[in-house]
Amino acid sequence: MKKLIAIICVLLAIFIGMYIYQKQEKQNIVTAEEVNNIEQYITKIYMWKEVTTEALPIFDNINQAPEQWIWEVVKKNLNNYDEITYNKIETKANEIFGEKFTKKFPQEGNDIFVYNKEQDTYEATNIELDNNNDTFLLNTIKKTKEGYEVEIIEYIEDYSEETDIEDEEAGEQLEFTIHIKDIQGKEIATAKNTEGKDKIIEQVKANMDKLSKKTIKLEYTKENNENKLSLFLISVS
Repeated sequence: MKKLIAIICVLLAIFIGMYIYQKQEKQNIVTAEEVNNIEQYITKIYMWKEVTTEALPIFDNINQAPEQWIWEVVKKNLNNYDEITYNKIETKANEIFGEKFTKKFPQEGNDIFVYNKEQDTYEATNIELDNNNDTFLLNTIKKTKEGYEVEIIEYIEDYSEETDIEDEEAGEQLEFTIHIKDIQGKEIATAKNTEGKDKIIEQVKANMDKLSKKTIKLEYTKENNENKLSLFLISVS
């Protein structure tokens, strides 16, 4: 009888262990919806090198991020530039970076938002963009207790050969070469505009070892105790 009880206990322990392992594995699975939400969020905060020096700078804490990058991100995500008030800037910053973001926008304005004293509003400065599209590709996503650790591959799509001239007979844009570069501007591959986005991604994956990577820590909170998650940036390394 004692031997039988011992066997039952061992089997029960194995069963419980398997159950816990399967539950943990299930919790660690990243769904397609989560991937989409993460990609959309990073797109919001991913800037242009010619505007902020780095499309995504490295920092240990969101409050240590470069000032220019922070406020350019806020400007990028404003729905319109009509009657930009101090409150609108602060609200948008908290919406993007969350409660842990404690920086305050300077009341006197800055190079990104110029203060109009007469109207008590801010005017957004113009941005001149080049033909280089600073972009990223999600590489790995790891779930954490707070949110996610996301590794991205950074690269540049150079559209300097693009032309507005259209083939009159076909009614389509002429074919041109897209130069795929690392963030230092060194070319690592090419693709034709007619080959589509998948060809660019294929080339990026084939040359991953030549491209820089960054790890982004994201924290999430549930909105009004519902299943919908809001993501916030914690650090970049």
